[in-house]
Amino acid sequence: MTSQVTTPGVVRERNVMVPMRDGVGLACDVVRPDAPGRYPVLVTRGPYGKDGYVGNPDHSMWYFSSRGYVVVSQDCRARFESEGENYNPLFQEVQDGYDTVEWAARQPWSNGRVGTTGQSYLGATQYTLATNSPLPPHLQTMAPVSASSDFHQSWVYHTGGAMEWGWMVPYAIHKGRNTLERLGRTDLLEKVDEYLLPADNFAQPLTDEWFRHLPLSDWVGLLKETAPYFQEYLDNEQDGPYWWGINLNRHLSGITIPMFHVSSWYDIFLEGALNAYSGIREKGGSQLARDNQKLLVGPWAHIRPYTGPTSGDTGDIDFGEDARIELHEYLLRWFDWWLKDQDTGIMDDPPVYLFVMGENRWRYENEWPLARTHYTRYYLHSDGPANTRHGSGTLSTVPPGEESADSYIYDPHDPVPTRRGNTLIIPHGVADQREVEDRQDVLVYTSEPLDRDMEITGPISVRLFAASSAVDTDFTAKLVDVRPDGYAHNLQDGIVRARYRTSESQPSPITSGRVHDYTIDLWATSHVVRAGHRLRVEISSSNFPRFDRNPNTGAPIGQDSRLETARQEVHHSAAHPSHILLPVIPR
Repeated sequence: MTSQVTTPGVVRERNVMVPMRDGVGLACDVVRPDAPGRYPVLVTRGPYGKDGYVGNPDHSMWYFSSRGYVVVSQDCRARFESEGENYNPLFQEVQDGYDTVEWAARQPWSNGRVGTTGQSYLGATQYTLATNSPLPPHLQTMAPVSASSDFHQSWVYHTGGAMEWGWMVPYAIHKGRNTLERLGRTDLLEKVDEYLLPADNFAQPLTDEWFRHLPLSDWVGLLKETAPYFQEYLDNEQDGPYWWGINLNRHLSGITIPMFHVSSWYDIFLEGALNAYSGIREKGGSQLARDNQKLLVGPWAHIRPYTGPTSGDTGDIDFGEDARIELHEYLLRWFDWWLKDQDTGIMDDPPVYLFVMGENRWRYENEWPLARTHYTRYYLHSDGPANTRHGSGTLSTVPPGEESADSYIYDPHDPVPTRRGNTLIIPHGVADQREVEDRQDVLVYTSEPLDRDMEITGPISVRLFAASSAVDTDFTAKLVDVRPDGYAHNLQDGIVRARYRTSESQPSPITSGRVHDYTIDLWATSHVVRAGHRLRVEISSSNFPRFDRNPNTGAPIGQDSRLETARQEVHHSAAHPSHILLPVIPR
């Protein structure tokens, strides 16, 4: 039932029902200035309960409504106060987002100028909305924060083809609580808690037993009422038409509006902002869109992009007071420019605003990636016999000669444990990697101490020439800054599933024992490696539970309870020059 609450300067209308094209009503809270007139509107849509958004200062409701905006906060279809059945994350947001924007433009308190805002899933509802072609006529700008733009690359699966296992089931359980409440299945609410570690907040990982449970397809039955869409995720392991409809990067020609993309270097969805920004700049559907994209990337992890980190927010590191920004102020300047025609000066600034870690300062740039980048190869070498122990491999700009391959045994019964990184629900951010580097199944390649500072800003990749005794397997890579005291600071990591080494849409089997050419995408970073520090690359075949374990059997994801051991070889020679490609910025 609709109700109204007035506080000084602001009116909140609760549970306003917005009709969708199929007749389903979606519940909104409308927070608007307590004064006559028509105002620009900001729409934010999410699955976690709109009352939480309105009461949470990180979700912008009161901030913008007290500054001359109407803010419409909506429960997504089949969530909380909204009508609808069969919650289908992401896919349902394309049409529902369109209909909500156009409804907001027609209301008596609206001047017909509409923007969108919000973080995480509330950013994902913006990127899915942007796949409409054409866009809603009254949509003038968007500001997605911490969101994926390609949900096969950084939501369900990851660049390279592995599943983002560390957060997939815990997140499904977290969202599924409301689904079970709507179904009246209080019996299952207690059951799903058995799968999770105790926690006082959102971040409840699975227990180790349930992270390791096989086959993964058992979760289809275990989550049948909680997350009925989970079957579709396993059925669509390959990138293809199932994903393409909500992949913003496949709809660039339909994007005709300015957008402000925000992310962070340790965000699980970092690819979203970087790819969306550069893609629209190059291929957007109007000159207005191509000329008016903005990108802001901070040093944070996923959950706290607004105030910046103190110790603990991004693991073992504090990036200092300069990292602590009030993001709302940037967004207000953006919206005032595009929705109120006020000259806030934001478009006079260069379009890219990056936090350079290591130096711990913000810097403006004119493009992404940076035009002055010197892409530099650091080659993998063995130091003497085969590299099977911590510290025995070297890294340098000198191409390899004739060197023996390095080898290790990958046993998926005993995978390399995740030590933070671009994760969600499981611990994220920075951690000392020496614990995993001492394992027998991790190859470690380390440079000499740097004689001067080196800035690495931009996309990073590893080209790996490797062989496996298995018919399918994984290879992982991690870039590390080794401090003089030995602390191994993780910068970025990635993975490639062997059958997806050439295409994530068309799997291609490998030949056991044959050397194959792999590219491992480590996404990007901005970090200054200080003089006296050393660069390090770790190579292995697992990063668990962040990514699901490859059983080495060649079976489709989720189907196998059998785990096989594989012997892996990493080659570095004149014919097989394995290396990491670093975006070095002249100092």
